[in-house]
Amino acid sequence: MEKLNILLVGSGGREHALAWKIAQSPLCGRLVAAPGNPGVEQVAELRPVKVTDVDGLVALAREIAADLVVVGPESALEVGLADELAKAGIPCFGGSALAARLETSKAFTKDFCARHGLPTAAYGVFTDAASAGAFLDTLTAPFVIKADGLAAGKGVVIAADRAEADAAVLDMLGGRFGSAGARVVIEEFMHGEEASLFAICDGQTAVLFGAAQDHKRAYDGDEGPNTGGMGTYSPPPVLTPALVDQAWRELVLPTIAGMAAEGCPYVGVLYAGLMLTEQGPKLVEYNARFGDPECQTLMLRLESDLVPLLLAAAKGELASAAPPVWREEAAICVVLAAEGYPDAPKTGGLIQGADSEFGGEAVIFHAGTARDAEGRLVASGGRVLNVCALGATLHEARDVAYAALGAVSLEGGFYRTDIGWRALSQH
Repeated sequence: MEKLNILLVGSGGREHALAWKIAQSPLCGRLVAAPGNPGVEQVAELRPVKVTDVDGLVALAREIAADLVVVGPESALEVGLADELAKAGIPCFGGSALAARLETSKAFTKDFCARHGLPTAAYGVFTDAASAGAFLDTLTAPFVIKADGLAAGKGVVIAADRAEADAAVLDMLGGRFGSAGARVVIEEFMHGEEASLFAICDGQTAVLFGAAQDHKRAYDGDEGPNTGGMGTYSPPPVLTPALVDQAWRELVLPTIAGMAAEGCPYVGVLYAGLMLTEQGPKLVEYNARFGDPECQTLMLRLESDLVPLLLAAAKGELASAAPPVWREEAAICVVLAAEGYPDAPKTGGLIQGADSEFGGEAVIFHAGTARDAEGRLVASGGRVLNVCALGATLHEARDVAYAALGAVSLEGGFYRTDIGWRALSQH
């Protein structure tokens, strides 16, 4: 096969990990990222086009004669980037705006689950506090309150009591998340451990693409506010082969078939957030993209070439594609976050040590970084760096990652010291 011109859309740690892996492919000729970040710039050309600038991105894809566009963030899918690329005849790894509703509207997903009999929590969807309160009367604490639309991983409140639940409903309906909170989804609380399962899809066929376990809370011991993710590891021992098979049969395959039957075939990554309950895996939520930071651990563990799989999915040819091959090692990712994250992250903090050569199996992916006027690396977002590592065991991977973290500094930055604790406490 001839070398490909590839456009990667996004600017976070997930995109740096994807760029890092794509650049290793013998099929990758030219790799352009929009807008990228200083880490991505190490392996790709950067263009300053925003992820929601659909016209600008389509024009850029045409300019570089892109053979494949890989979409990282869900916000680009929500505004219809994949739809416009399809009209331009450019293969895109990423779903249509209609298919991406599995992530961009929690209400759509819950209703889809109800239509297709998929295992998930009991729920209600509300636009006013009175009816929401009446539904809360039928549940027992704790309560799960979610903004319907995209809220950067922060639109979920686990309310310990009724007063907190009522306050969360009023907060969301009152505009905290803008239009994303115009509707709230209230769910019964599910008991169990959470884990993430990934599939690569081409609209008809799905290929299993690993699993991971995330740490959503900001601080050690799973304390503090929900975040976009403070760290992750793969594979998660709790997600046994039997549970993977059950989730695949009862959730992933029916979802692919159901979306196709409803006229919006699903292309790209289907990320199933699972609750492993006593009754089996149930769906917490779907995401329409690689997780962040889950993607980082998957890219470290993926031994085979990523590009043929992405291209086959974009072209509807997954049925004849070679399945992914995984390393035996465990991978871990620890997020170094800016002071004040997730509520009011402080940007501009000086970063040192991020370009160190660690040797061994440690890799640093840039998530929220930029260059200041003097060319110094500074924090530009809430989650700033992803310090990742491979190891023969999760324990080894963790030790390597935290050793690398010791060589990196961010003014006012913080990170969790217990990433991987669930799996490590079981051994």
